[in-house]
Amino acid sequence: MTVSSRGPNDRLGALLALAQISNAGLARRVNDLGAQRGLTLRYDKTSVARWVTKGMVPQRPVPHLIATALGNKLGRPVPLEEIGLADSHPTPELGLEFPREVPEAVRSATELWRVDLDLRRGPGGGRWSDSLAGTFSVAAYATPVSRWLITPADGSVARETAPDLSGYRVGHADAAKLREAAQEARRWDSKYGGGDWRSSMVPECLRVEAAPLLLASYSDAVGRALFGATAELTRLAGWMAFDTGQHEAAQRYYIQALRLARAAGDVPLGGYVLASMSLQASYRSFPDEAVDLAQAALERNRGLATARTMSFFHLVEARAHAKAGNAPACGSALSAAEAALDRARPGDPDPTWIDFYAYDRLAADAAECFRDLGVPSKVRQFTREALARPTEGFVRSHGLRLIVSAMAEAEAGDLDAAVAAGERAVEVAGRISSHRSREYVVELLRRLEPYQNEQRVKELTERARVVLTTG
Repeated sequence: MTVSSRGPNDRLGALLALAQISNAGLARRVNDLGAQRGLTLRYDKTSVARWVTKGMVPQRPVPHLIATALGNKLGRPVPLEEIGLADSHPTPELGLEFPREVPEAVRSATELWRVDLDLRRGPGGGRWSDSLAGTFSVAAYATPVSRWLITPADGSVARETAPDLSGYRVGHADAAKLREAAQEARRWDSKYGGGDWRSSMVPECLRVEAAPLLLASYSDAVGRALFGATAELTRLAGWMAFDTGQHEAAQRYYIQALRLARAAGDVPLGGYVLASMSLQASYRSFPDEAVDLAQAALERNRGLATARTMSFFHLVEARAHAKAGNAPACGSALSAAEAALDRARPGDPDPTWIDFYAYDRLAADAAECFRDLGVPSKVRQFTREALARPTEGFVRSHGLRLIVSAMAEAEAGDLDAAVAAGERAVEVAGRISSHRSREYVVELLRRLEPYQNEQRVKELTERARVVLTTG
């Protein structure tokens, strides 16, 4: 079905000529791709002629099928802009779907990657359009989480492309390359923040490197590895968006990462995505939902995830309970986190994405728990434990710990210690691109307001404002 007409589509006509595909050939390819996704399409050469000569625009997801068909023939990704079929704005449901079938899951994820990267490259690059900004809703996690809990792993994900599409055969080396990219991106994120220019490499990698692989041919084993690697990258893209304050984008990436983790059959990775969702929900002041998300990660991973991984999930649960003001539940979760971490051993088969987690992170998050619960003595105790351990490479985390320390010292009345920690924290905040870090700085300044007439506080406030206005 065609939904609109915009005049002759010269871009589509030019690319058809470049790919040496006839109108009938494109129609057949689109119908075949639709059939792979459970759609019954009956386009013919006349339909394609209308798209080209009259600029008629078929309903979604047909424009994406056209781009996929041309991309398969040309051996490279073809964005909708190149064929004149791009929407001027992303649709509100973009990335919020959690399709039951793997082919549709691939479509949903790759569409999100494409639109986000186009927005980053467009005017004012890096921000989502006004049509989606501010659309974060914790309720959007309900269906994805329910479907993941019911079926945390798909059946076979093997894929064979049609012979006439010259499909590439994906190997384990391709998936390994994506995992290496994820590990490198995690290091950059920890060191420079989610808003650093290198962060744009993640959506770029997803669209340029991962998307063509997902649309190629692979065995079930290779497919699992491929989906796992793309799930890691997609979760990381969500985390970076979260760190830069783009919560609507982060939520959509998290949902797609959870769906890809299900295709990978990687339940611990799915739990890690749920933990990321929980941290975002806590940060956005939805503590009850944050508890549910963390507990979903825990319940599905009992007997599956390593002790270190389970410890982190318990810690995330503790953060949510603290935000909800439930001190007993927070204490129980923290005890469980510590006990699980005590059981971790060097030879455990921990996934690479949990390598950041050790006692210093447990102490740092415990400090934030007690900050939310209003127990400054405990905040000081755990913050000092966290800062006593080396944080090389984790610059943003170190800065956040310093800010929490400064808050605790101010609350305890030790202004010298508060200002000293605050000065170091502001220096760190000025070296990274993290909206979250800047929000922590703003909160620190608010807590120092009772001492605003003190010269040292005035000087710290001035330094902080310079960082906040230039960051």
